[in-house]
Amino acid sequence: MKKFYTAIFALFASIQMMAQGWPANYNGVMLQGFFWDSYAETKWSNLESQADTLAKYYRLIWVPQSGYCNTLTNQMGYADIWWFDQKSCFGSAAELKSMIKTFKAKNLLTIADVVINHKNGNTNWCDFPTETWEGHGTMTWSLADICKNDDNGKTKNAGYLVTGANDTGDDFDGCRDLDHTSANVQKNIKLYLHFLQEEMGYAGYRYDMTGGYAPKYTKLYNEDAQPQFSVGEYWKDNGLSGLKNWIDGTGKTSAAFDFQLKWLIRDAFNEGGTKWNTLANYTTRSLIGNKDYRRYAVTFVDNHDTYRKSSDKLNANEEAANAYILTMPGTPCVFLTHWMQYKTAIKKMILAREITGVNNESEVLTSKGESSGYTVAVKGTKGNMLLQLGNTTTNTEGYQLAVSGENYKLYVSNDLDISEIKNVVDETNTTKLPDFVTVQEGTYAYFEKPQNWGSTIHVWAWNSKNNNENVYSGALWPGTISDKDITKVGTNNGCDVFLWKYSGTKTPDMIIFNDGTNQTSNLKFTNGGYYNYAQGLVATGINDVKVPTLQAFDINAPKYNIAGQRVSKTYKGIYIQNGKKYITR
Repeated sequence: MKKFYTAIFALFASIQMMAQGWPANYNGVMLQGFFWDSYAETKWSNLESQADTLAKYYRLIWVPQSGYCNTLTNQMGYADIWWFDQKSCFGSAAELKSMIKTFKAKNLLTIADVVINHKNGNTNWCDFPTETWEGHGTMTWSLADICKNDDNGKTKNAGYLVTGANDTGDDFDGCRDLDHTSANVQKNIKLYLHFLQEEMGYAGYRYDMTGGYAPKYTKLYNEDAQPQFSVGEYWKDNGLSGLKNWIDGTGKTSAAFDFQLKWLIRDAFNEGGTKWNTLANYTTRSLIGNKDYRRYAVTFVDNHDTYRKSSDKLNANEEAANAYILTMPGTPCVFLTHWMQYKTAIKKMILAREITGVNNESEVLTSKGESSGYTVAVKGTKGNMLLQLGNTTTNTEGYQLAVSGENYKLYVSNDLDISEIKNVVDETNTTKLPDFVTVQEGTYAYFEKPQNWGSTIHVWAWNSKNNNENVYSGALWPGTISDKDITKVGTNNGCDVFLWKYSGTKTPDMIIFNDGTNQTSNLKFTNGGYYNYAQGLVATGINDVKVPTLQAFDINAPKYNIAGQRVSKTYKGIYIQNGKKYITR
């Protein structure tokens, strides 16, 4: 009888583990360690070099699809070809393994981007390569593994007699849609997922485009592979009920990105504070608003897709929006560009979440919208967090301020020790600008062009406060193209740097840099600013670079004022050390 009960208990424990989806009461924070075309920033060796810092604040890092796509340049991996060959635009398989191993040793687990809705051919539309994972198995493919209605029939019309079943989800135009009803497809995907965990060291999966196939197949794959973490990108226009139905369809073996909360955040924060009170609608418009689903909600402000479209991305109050997701239940996923831009503040926010014990199932105590602000309080296992957005009249008695910024103040319970938060070193715009970045007369800005952009850079600048007046009267997109207005002045971080100078009389407050095809988001214009694609405004030119405190350098180094005159006392201006110009303030 004892053996019988032991067996029943083991079976129950096994079922529980398979149905986990996302851990209960999980208090970790995830970093999306890439953005579109982040080939330099997301290079495996570059991320690994940041392991000590990343592991102090994050428990998970989601990285791009890492399989070979027949090129080592300009390919993000979403048109996947090879699954066992793990060299990519981000580095070699050995570098990837090293990064994952280093992260794991520091309690930072890596999430693989799994693209199994569709696949690209090796030399033509449909010739998926045969691959072998030594000692474990070989995957082969045929036209029977591709949905027969692929690309709305274009694949068949092109002469490929695909014979799989009809697609069980949305059609993806561009690659071949895999037929997940096929036993061979299922076998290959299961082998692939085991490979990612057992060979490469990944701890879990982010499933791409899960609206492209029925959720029961995610359940099938997770029950076989049993990842520690699973989250699906379910991005469809059927609202909150669609997200819940997808999670239920996986047997709750997977979490989902809370896209409905994302849209609420975009609408509330983009309006410059006029719609703070709409955040109170999180209870009916998001996964985290439902106690039965918040465990399975991965929250975010922007990602690699939404960030590229102005109508989808958050264009204002990004720092405050990160404070919001890091206060609320669900598992927050911080976007790499936001981490790069607001590193000091986000470090403090994560520490505040950690010391209060707020987790993915925490209870929201207060949610109060006002005409000019919003307040939310969340109960943790060690204390509470209280976030004020905009202007509010909420009483903060019993709380102490942990971190604040434009349009937000984040408090934690009075009895908690926040010394670690206070000791976070300010890293805002810690930038060494190249020597060719110099003070100019008039209106100007510098732009560090991504390596994969075209060679011609345009500028579109306007004044949003004056009926969106274009500073180039009558000019058409993509903006200025005159060599005298924008010129290459040097190279930094392996990228060409351009100087834009405007000799007109109009005053811009917004600016976009583009190459006619690719573009930055709408950026606030700061005269003399130094911009790049990932961070937007990196520093405000040589006039206003903020660096670590002076004590981090030789205090006896010569100090110079803005005119280049040597001064003997600490001066809020330029000083030079080891041939580099620095600014203090």
